[in-house]
This record gives sequence, C-alpha cells and structure tokens, in this order.
Amino acid sequence: MINHLIKRREFIQLITLASASWPLKSFALNKILGQEDNLVYKNLTDPWLSIATVQEHLFPADDTSPGAQDISALRFLQNMLASSDADAEEKKFMLKGVDWLNDLSMSMNKKRFIKLNSDEKEKVLRKIEGSRAGSRWLSLMMTYLIEALVSDPVYGGNKDKKGWEWLAHKPGFPTPTVDQVYFNLIKFSEKNTRRRTKS
Repeated sequence: MINHLIKRREFIQLITLASASWPLKSFALNKILGQEDNLVYKNLTDPWLSIATVQEHLFPADDTSPGAQDISALRFLQNMLASSDADAEEKKFMLKGVDWLNDLSMSMNKKRFIKLNSDEKEKVLRKIEGSRAGSRWLSLMMTYLIEALVSDPVYGGNKDKKGWEWLAHKPGFPTPTVDQVYFNLIKFSEKNTRRRTKS
C-alpha cells in the first residue's frame, strides 16, 4: 500500500511539474474566495463531504507533502464549479458522481464512502475507475486536485502557497489580487463592452 501511494505521489509531482507553465483555466467567486478553510470544511454535507473524502484519499498528506485539505482542494473545486462560466454539464457530472460513488459503496460494503476504511475506499475507487464514466470522473477529480496544488492562492487553492513550496516552484510576478482574478476580469470586460456598444 505504501509503495502504491508513493508511485501515485510521484506521478502527481511529474504531471504538476510538466504542466506548471501551462495557463490554468481558473475562475473564482468572491464569496468563496474570502472564506477561511475551517468554514469550508466545517459541517460538510453531501455532495461536498464525499468529494472531500475522495480528494483526501487520492491526495493524502504525509510527512513531507501536503494533502488535499492542506491545499484547500475542496474550496478550489467549489470556486471552479460555482463560477458563472463553469461548464454546466461538467458540474452536473461531478456532483452526480457522488451518487454513483455512494451507491457502489453501499452495494460493496453496506456503508457510505465516508465510513469506509482506506482499503475499502481504494477498492470502490478502483471499481469506479473500471467504467468509462467512472474513469472520467476520477480524471476530473485529479485535474482539479492538481490545479488546486499549483494555482495562485487567490483562486482558493494552494493555501499558504503550500503546493508551490512542496514543488519548489517560484511563481511569476506580480501575482493577481482578488480584483484581478479571471472571473472578475471577465465581468469587467463584459461591462465595458456593453458600455461601448451603447455609445
């Protein structure tokens, strides 16, 4: 089991380093951007509770590296799915995946996913990975985890720049402020376009 986790972590490091220079499709909402992590994780209910549990299983913390909660992966995902230009079908698919996850967990273990031990979780996720839709769902989960790891903290992930520190990444300068996040720039651009059209 330990070797499997190390290989997964090494894979994530390689993918992250290879893609660190690519532009991220990252959007954020101000109402979520400013939240403290303890508010995001406190009193979670489904689908977010199950998603947070999957994220922690896929990207667990260890002695040398941050885990999903350490990098605010859930808050990042919530920001991305809540943005006005988020893909509605992708959001629906991500949230519907929680129902499939818990249905399979109940049929295999008579317990919801959050109640399973680590080995049981791994078996459920491996079973999900075996289907086309399940493989796509897990791939999206990993994509959002990697983006949370390497994104600018202003987008809600990479809390305290832990992802950058772990990867020894030096970001470009200057980094955006909350007013300069992609989501706000789109709104500003649309507002100016409407103003010019009326003139």
